[in-house]
This record gives sequence, structure tokens and C-alpha cells, in this order.
Amino acid sequence: MAQYELLLPKMGESVAEATIIKWNKQPGDMIQLDDTILEIATDKVDSEVPSPVAGKLVKQLFATDDVVQVGAVIAIIETDGNVESTPVFEKPTVEETTSVSAPVESIPGAEQLPQDNQTAAQSIDFAASERFYSPLVKSIAAQENISLAQLDQIQGSGAEGRLTKDDLLNYIQSKNSGAPEKVIQVATQAPPPVQATKTEVPKSQPVTSVSGGDEIIEMDRMRKLIAEHMVMSKQTSPHVTSFVEADVTNMVKWRDKVKKAFEQRENEKITFTPIFIEAVSRAIKDFPMINVTVNGTQIIKKRDINIGMAAALPSGNLIVPVIKNADQLNLVGLTKAVNDLASRARNSKLKPDETQNGTFTLTNVGSFGNVMGTPIINQPQVAILAVGAIKKKPAVLETEFGDVIAIRHMMFLSLSYDHRVVDGALGGSFVRRVADYLENWDINREIS
Repeated sequence: MAQYELLLPKMGESVAEATIIKWNKQPGDMIQLDDTILEIATDKVDSEVPSPVAGKLVKQLFATDDVVQVGAVIAIIETDGNVESTPVFEKPTVEETTSVSAPVESIPGAEQLPQDNQTAAQSIDFAASERFYSPLVKSIAAQENISLAQLDQIQGSGAEGRLTKDDLLNYIQSKNSGAPEKVIQVATQAPPPVQATKTEVPKSQPVTSVSGGDEIIEMDRMRKLIAEHMVMSKQTSPHVTSFVEADVTNMVKWRDKVKKAFEQRENEKITFTPIFIEAVSRAIKDFPMINVTVNGTQIIKKRDINIGMAAALPSGNLIVPVIKNADQLNLVGLTKAVNDLASRARNSKLKPDETQNGTFTLTNVGSFGNVMGTPIINQPQVAILAVGAIKKKPAVLETEFGDVIAIRHMMFLSLSYDHRVVDGALGGSFVRRVADYLENWDINREIS
């Protein structure tokens, strides 16, 4: 018998860790090739980990809700064949995890810490916080005797407000030097309480409705992440929304004319979404300062144009897969990318890296029959465009024979933008340029 070490697979260049959300196989279970052993989750995407070998699962090295580094051994499988394996090891301790994932920097004042910090670390119940903390941050907090209440108050600069190692080290440095600490500002005029407390309903007691008729639904993991991300965005960016109404009659007629031939030739259905993405990409090239992020007082101008498209999931949650380098794809390429990402998003088959590094987001509120919306910016981006439903409406047309009223296909475009770096002139000009590209669509355009 041989033992095979199952590793947490690489899920993208920007993904370093994942959370185990469910074990589909238990110790003692027989496993066939490609059977799903467990389900994992990153910030936005749930994925399945299949078995590359057949055999029997003999050991799980991590438990549900554990955060695991990419490349770590997560399970041991006993096989009949001669399968390559590396030495089996137990689940790493906090110290081992820290030494493997990243070296802990020398922390000012560490030599003065009490010797029972590991005991203090074990007493911290990180599950009591709704905020995510990496194993490295937890380890540093333990060494510095930082309480969970203190951690929850530190402003994070990572993705979706995450607390990074540098954030924590800066906090410790300022604390030791007596400088003011940068914490999350609470919107209240009352003085802060002496000690923050968190009241929880005991898990053994079911939550009941006092009225007897209401239903209390606990948010799932993805909904909690969405809620946190939306609140963080509104707290980070002063939102402004500009609106433009566009006459997209030529665009609609062109799609109606080519959609059957397009599907026969490309085996893909063409929707309006790739057309919108093409127009957005062209407008970004005209106004590159809409394709930026903010880092303190610095504006980071992005080289790549990566367009995220908000997609509603069957669960009611929202996910934003990203089309990388959208400006380099023709309409056929955009159509294939849109259809592929949308299909895999609905079936929870997206790779974690496919939701990362977006520079601008498009959301189609028209798919729900809405004519316009005021979308929330997808941080750390500075703008998001909502496209409304296309409606037939009477409109005034200017002709060589005078003004006439005609039935036209009309739609609203709504651009929300970060007023720290995008003023009304830029935001208004950008959304107007997108509308111009849609209005001036060539009805005789060839499929390409």
C-alpha cells in the first residue's frame, strides 16, 4: 500500500489560501478517480477539489472552516498502486504555518512580551468576529498580545478591507511609539465604551421571532462577504451617479439581423452584454483616468482594461467574473468570454483567479426589467456602469426635412463613480462617450 498526499491546488496567481467549507469524503471512504473530496472557498468563489487518484481516504489534516495555504497537504489517501508521495506530516502548528507562509518580521517591543503568548493566542476566539484574518495576522496578534476587539478596530488596506501584515505591524509600531492609532471610524457622536462587548445568541438556543409570523434567515457565507464589501465601498468612496439616455435602435436592429447567422457560425448566442463591454473598453481608452484605483493620496493608473460583469446566481447572491484585457478581444471573442464566464458562474465552476483584478465593472439591471439604477462601486475600482432595459419609446428625430417623432429603442446608462478622483466632467463625459458608441453602431457591420 502507498500513501498519497492530497495538496490544496493552485487556484490562480493572486490566490494564496482558501477556506474548507465541506468535506464530501470522510476517513474510511473509498474514493474513485476524480471524485470530489472536499469543497473550498476563497473570497468570492466556491470550488471543488477532485481526487487525482483512486483509493481510501485515511486522514483529514484540516477541519471545516480552517484556512489553508495553497500547496499544503490537506488529506492522506491510501492507494494500491505505486503513487509518488512525499513524507506524510500532521497539520502544522501556528509556528510552522508562519515559518512556511512568510517570515515574521522583527516587531518592536517583542522582547518584552510575556512568555505565555501562545496560551493567549489559543484563548482568542476568532470565530466571534465576522472579519477574516489570515493565519499570519493571527500569529502576529498572538505574539503581540493584541485582543480580538483591537483587531476588529484596525483599518485594513487589503482586498475588501482585509487586515494585512503591514497594517498590523504599523498599528503595533504606532502603539509602541505613542502615535495616534489608525482605526475604523465609527459613525456616532457618543464617546466610545470602555470595553467593547459582543452579544451572541447561544448556538444551542434557536433564534425565534417575537411576533410568531416572521422568519429569521441567517446569511450564508457569500452574502456576508457581499454585505461587508458593499458597506466598505460606501464608507470608502463618496458616490456620485450620472445618467444618459441613449438611442440604441441601430444596435438592436443589427443584433436582430445577425444573431441567427452568428449562432450558426460560432455556435454561440450573441447578447447585448459583449456589445456593451466593447463600448466601455473603447471609452476607457478615450478616458483612461476612469481606469484607476486610489491608494491614499496616490492615483494608480491601470495599464490593463479588465472588465468585470456582475452576474446574479441562482442562490440570489452576486458574483463578478472578470474579462481580462477586454480591449484586445473582438466581438466574437467577447461573446465567447461572456457566455463562458456567465455559464460557469451559474454552475459554481469559476476559478478564483477569474474574479480578481477587475479595473471597471458593468452591471445589467435591465435584465430584471429595471430602466436605471445607482450601482455601488466595486472596490478598489472607481467606477461602475449600470445598463437599463431597452424600451421602445417615441423620440424626436432631426431630419433634413425637419423634426419628426418616431418609435425608437431607448435605454438609460447610469455611471456611479468615486468623487475623490473622478469629477462630474470626467464621469459625465465618459458615460456620454459610451452612449455615443452604442448610438453610432454600424448597422452594416460584419461579424468579427
